[in-house]
Amino acid sequence: MAGFSKTAILSIPLMIIGFLLSRAPFTMTSLPPSLPWADGPMKLITTPQFLTKKTDIFTSGATHMALLHNSILRGYNSIYQQAPHITDQDKADFVGYCLTWYKFVKSHHDDEEETLFTKVEDLLQDKTVFAETHKEHEAFLAGLADFAKYLNGLKTPAEYSGDELLRVMGTFQEPFESHFHSEISTIARLAEHPNAPKEGTPENAAASATFKSWGKATVTKAGTTDVVPFFLLNLDRTVEGGLWANWPPIPAPIKWGLINLAGAWHSGWWKFTSCDAAGQPKELWALRVAELKKGQTEPELKA
Repeated sequence: MAGFSKTAILSIPLMIIGFLLSRAPFTMTSLPPSLPWADGPMKLITTPQFLTKKTDIFTSGATHMALLHNSILRGYNSIYQQAPHITDQDKADFVGYCLTWYKFVKSHHDDEEETLFTKVEDLLQDKTVFAETHKEHEAFLAGLADFAKYLNGLKTPAEYSGDELLRVMGTFQEPFESHFHSEISTIARLAEHPNAPKEGTPENAAASATFKSWGKATVTKAGTTDVVPFFLLNLDRTVEGGLWANWPPIPAPIKWGLINLAGAWHSGWWKFTSCDAAGQPKELWALRVAELKKGQTEPELKA
């Protein structure tokens, strides 16, 4: 009997792992995009490093910020494109997906304002470098709050309306897109600031460490089982000739675990992402379902 109990106890972790793996994003079937995808309506950002081939700390910092911003923009676009086509059975998962996008954006904004901007201002001894950026933030925050208010205010997922969600998104789309592009240019231009640290100096090394540590922490602190999978499953590893296929620089087993084990917690949400577990662009789920319904055919996809 004691041997049986020991075996049963040892089998529990294996059962948990098996359960998580059965819900992991890598098990989801995906197809290459053939319908409208997550590259619009908001335009994605070309990274400064790809454009200029520069590698100074501010060009690199702006580039990494652009990659993060593009994940958020693909998230917005994936919501926008799929919002009118959500079936009743998918409404609860879609609301969860949308609220995770909101959580990602809000955490990102707060972390910039409270941490990154202050450190860069101190480094450059200039409190004005992000003056316009602060104004840009204010221009979309009210609409962003309305986005969360609408979704959190639903008594049940059945009340979800794609038309209403799109209406709310339309109230902040223009300033949001403008800011997410403008901020990249603002950071890249800091390389020309008179107080920008010179290559090879301790100040330059410290500034580089600031960008790296902030970038590493900003997503994980927002939520390991929701925001992190959202971020990674909206990262297109094929962009710019595959230059960023291994970004962010996380050891492959850890990245796999963040996507597939942490991601298993809310597995139903990730059917709506723009990319699959391997970082390849995939057809948007709700558009595929809508297209197949036209032919009275059940989706040949596994969610």
